[in-house]
Amino acid sequence: MVNLSEKGVYLVNGELYEDAAEAASAAGVEAIDTTKAKESTIAYDILTAHNTSDSSKKLKIKFDMLTSHDITFVGIIQTARASGLEKFPIPYVLTNCHNSLCAVGGTINEDDHMFGLSCAKRYGGVYVPPHQAVIHQFAREMLAAGGRMILGSDSHTRYGALGTMAMGEGGPELVKQLLNKTYDINMPDVVCIYLTGEPMPGVGPQDVALAIIAAVFDKGYVNNKVMEFVGPGVSSLSADFRIGVDVMTTETTCLSSIWRTDDKIKEFYQIHGREKDYKELNPGSVAYYDGCVKVDLSKIRPMIAMPFHPSLAYAIEDVNKNLIDILKEAEERARVSLGADTDFSLTDKVVDGKLRVEQGIIAGCAGGGFENICAAADILEGKSIGSDAFTLSVYPASTPIYMELLKNGAAAKLMETGAIMKTAFCGPCFGAGDTPANNALSIRHSTRNFPNREGSKLQSGQIASVALMDARSIAATAANKGILTPATEVDIKSGAPKYFFDSKIYENRVFDSHGKADPSVEVQFGPNIKDWPSMPALTENLLLKVVSEIHDPVTTTDELIPSGETSSYRSNPLGLAEFTLSRKDPEYVGKAKKVRAAEEAREQGKDPGKLSEVDVPAELAGIWKALQASRTEVTSDNTGIGSVIFAVKPGDGSAREQAASCQKVLGGWANIANEYATKRYRSNLINWGMLPFIIDKGELPFANGDYIYVPGIARAIADGATEIPAFKVSESGLSSVDLKLGALTDDERDIILKGCLINYYKSTK
Repeated sequence: MVNLSEKGVYLVNGELYEDAAEAASAAGVEAIDTTKAKESTIAYDILTAHNTSDSSKKLKIKFDMLTSHDITFVGIIQTARASGLEKFPIPYVLTNCHNSLCAVGGTINEDDHMFGLSCAKRYGGVYVPPHQAVIHQFAREMLAAGGRMILGSDSHTRYGALGTMAMGEGGPELVKQLLNKTYDINMPDVVCIYLTGEPMPGVGPQDVALAIIAAVFDKGYVNNKVMEFVGPGVSSLSADFRIGVDVMTTETTCLSSIWRTDDKIKEFYQIHGREKDYKELNPGSVAYYDGCVKVDLSKIRPMIAMPFHPSLAYAIEDVNKNLIDILKEAEERARVSLGADTDFSLTDKVVDGKLRVEQGIIAGCAGGGFENICAAADILEGKSIGSDAFTLSVYPASTPIYMELLKNGAAAKLMETGAIMKTAFCGPCFGAGDTPANNALSIRHSTRNFPNREGSKLQSGQIASVALMDARSIAATAANKGILTPATEVDIKSGAPKYFFDSKIYENRVFDSHGKADPSVEVQFGPNIKDWPSMPALTENLLLKVVSEIHDPVTTTDELIPSGETSSYRSNPLGLAEFTLSRKDPEYVGKAKKVRAAEEAREQGKDPGKLSEVDVPAELAGIWKALQASRTEVTSDNTGIGSVIFAVKPGDGSAREQAASCQKVLGGWANIANEYATKRYRSNLINWGMLPFIIDKGELPFANGDYIYVPGIARAIADGATEIPAFKVSESGLSSVDLKLGALTDDERDIILKGCLINYYKSTK
């Protein structure tokens, strides 16, 4: 079904070869120049076309356009404004698909929307009002183009199926583009995703995506690499199908994705009135890839990803055959993230030997596509979802899609069954809509099923869970009144009705400045929109208190800063920071604040060895005195005090910069990890002036509550050091801690030294 190569592969005239001699023979040459062959990938062509540096290895990328939504664009624009923004230098599209409901926090969500509209007018951007489209569907319909590059402040920024290399990053990376700076990366490895065969009836894009994610995630096979989809199987997939697979590549932790294009993609552009934006993309006649994922589409079955990660995927038929064993495994894994004392059960959902679920959702950038919803409507036609606990909600990804579903009758088919049609909204994907009952299991064609993504609040004793499935099997399950059912067990109509795109919907409602800034427009602020607090530069030495210690195999950005109800505070740095780690370590905020209070007192000239124990950590005075006794260079002028968290592998999931910035505004100066799950989280740390320390796997030389002294850290950063000697400090003395830093660019080192990206830009004006 899905197989991974153990080494690089050659693609010669569309055929795959693992052996170099065989590849050379097929190419009609004595030997293949692997270096030149690496330059024949689609990814290499697009990256080099957007590279502004003189090096083909150290890239400085300038994107064609930017996209954000309403829980990211306020912070991005505020950061850019503080750094000298005068106008948007490239198209910047502000969508409103996360806080669309304006249902939490009084006026603050709509205040953010009005901030976005006024900024689009003042700085020359595009504003897409709430309920018109989710961010990625608007980009597909109106922005993507062959060979283009788009940077978005949402992790699922993926338009590779349409020939656009897109990347999701934290807000500071968009700020750099807004200030005419570059996205600096090493030339990434490119992995071939070689598709053969065609999917059987009842198998949809989510099934293919989950099968790939399950095969590669744990191995880190495509981590920070580009996934390039080629092979004869690509042609068997419709544009919608490809898009549905492509958007889920984010869950592999890859850097980006790109697909070869053909007449089906050309037709997509024609339907949307943008035929000129189509570009045929294919690798060269001889291309070399750094790895290969072989996918036989014909062997993929309907899949289900069990709570709490998309990689925990099984064939639905296997789950039904081994139901209790698989559910118990899922419960045991859940206890790692939720805690052993959490009352969480899946086995209680087994009724007469079958799994009963309470809710189905088809939504967002992954599930809300035209073909997915039409397929669900066909499966459910003439049936009923029943009048018991099970519910089904369907969210088309854009108003044009919704309009066409109304015109062709698919919406009526669904609503007749008892399903509810809703507007374009990302809520079910991040925990702000359709929260099920306590301990309920929701099946969703959406992007993620991390803890709390369905909106439950573990800290309040509420727990529900999400399993990911394709719209087709969700519809089959709905037709079976909530009994888990793969779509291959029901009659499937072949094909989907033709899609007709109505551009008038956007023409009548979307504000487009066409790149013309109007400085006379005043930015409209609401009472919740706050400026970033001032952040100090890195001191010569650092004394760090460990305020949280997380030993889960992976820590998601949802756990670092929860989604859902916190989204209303994304434009208020200090307000949002109160939620940091609230679902993982509720004591974190209080501990971090006490450390921050000690640093603020030090900055005011007070001796850390003489501070009151009421507002700062009680043991600090003794630790400070012990440190000064052992290290004569330490003074209150040159040694800052901050907090640090340890996590085994932090940063999987969302691109949200707030996973780092919330720690920083609470006085955080560093993370320590065995490795970082994604480039984007590590970049977020750096852009907020935080040190992304690495420590070797094994028993930690420190524990939660301990202090770590890092001497000469400013000099080490300036000198480009990668080995960072440090010491655990106790009142009885110091013991060695060996920390490391990965490679940092010159700009990244300067950002850390200055204290954050805002300070860096202020200093370079």
